[in-house]
Amino acid sequence: MKIVTVIGGRPQYIKAAVLSPALRTWAQEVLIDTGQHYDEVLSRVFYDGLKIPPPDYHLQVGSATHGVQTGKMLMALDPILQQEHPDWVIVYGDTNSTLAGAVAASKLNLPLVHIEAGLRSFNRKMPEEINRIVADHLSSKLYCPTRQAVDNLAREGIKAGVKLTGDLMDVLIDRTPDDEEFLTRLGLVEKPYALATVHRAQTTDDKESLQGVLQALGDLPWPVVIPLHPRTRSRITEFSLQPWLDRKNICTLEAVGYRQMITLERHAQAVLTDSGGVQREACHLGVPTYILRYETEWTELVEKGQAVLSGIDYDDIMTAVGRPFAPHSHREVFDPVDCIIKDLGRGD
Repeated sequence: MKIVTVIGGRPQYIKAAVLSPALRTWAQEVLIDTGQHYDEVLSRVFYDGLKIPPPDYHLQVGSATHGVQTGKMLMALDPILQQEHPDWVIVYGDTNSTLAGAVAASKLNLPLVHIEAGLRSFNRKMPEEINRIVADHLSSKLYCPTRQAVDNLAREGIKAGVKLTGDLMDVLIDRTPDDEEFLTRLGLVEKPYALATVHRAQTTDDKESLQGVLQALGDLPWPVVIPLHPRTRSRITEFSLQPWLDRKNICTLEAVGYRQMITLERHAQAVLTDSGGVQREACHLGVPTYILRYETEWTELVEKGQAVLSGIDYDDIMTAVGRPFAPHSHREVFDPVDCIIKDLGRGD
C-alpha cells in the first residue's frame, strides 16, 4: 500500500512524528512538505526535534496570501499525486496545506483521509474554518479527536467513514520528558512565569489588536516567556511595537523545539495563546489556559472548564487573567495510532 502524507505546519509535523513511524512498518509513505512554515530555522527545529523522516518532496511555497499560497500548493501537488498515484492521501488539521492536499486529491479521485476531522469554531471568517469544512466534506475517512467533533460532522450530514480516534498530539505529549537544562539556562527553574504565543493573522495583522495583546502580556503579574513566530516578529517591526517587547517582565525567544515548548508549557503558571495546538497541549497538561481569541475549534476545552476565552482586547485579557481558575481534569484514553492504522487496512 502507498500513502501520500501532506504536511506544512507545526501541528502537522507533530502528528506526523507520531503516525509516520507506524505507517512505515506496513506501508510505503511518501511525505510531502509544502513549505508553508516558510521560516528555515522554524522548519529545521521541528524536523530535528521531532525526528520526522525527511520529506520526499519539498514544495517550498513560502509565504503569501491564502489564495496565492494555496494555489501554488495545488499546482505543485497535482503532478506529484499523478506520478505517485497513492492508495490514500492523508492531510492533517486545518492549514492551507490541508486544503490544498484535500482539493488536489479530490480532483484526481484519490481517497482522502482527514486526521483531526470535525473541529469547528463556527466562525467562517477564519481561513482555518473553511479549510476544515472543505477537507471534511471531501474525505472518505474522517478521524476525530473528540466526541464533539463526531457530533459536529453528524450535524453536517457526514456519518460514513467517521471514527473517534482521540488526538495524536496527546501521544507525543505524554512521552516527551522535560528539558531541564533548557529551563535552567533560561533561569526558570522554580520560578513562576507565564508562557505566551501569538501568531494568527487576526491579531498580528492589526496594529491595535497586536499592541493590546502585547500591552496585556507586559502587565501580567508574572514574567512572560514569548517564543516569537516569524510573522509576529515581522509585524512588530512593521508597526514599530518593539518597545512593548522591551518591558522588563518580557523574555522573547527564537523558535524552540517541540521538547522545549512542552517543557515551557508544563511548568508555566498560565499559558496565553492563539494557537489551536498549544491550547490543546496546555490543557492536556493541566495548565490554566487563556485563549487569545473569541472562539475556538476546541470548544470542549472551554465547556469543561479547562480553558478560558480571553479575546484579544487589553481589558478583556486582563479581566480574564484577573479571575484565576483551576482547570478541571478531564482525559479520555484512546490509542489513536492503533485506531487509524487498523482502520486504514493493516489489520492484525
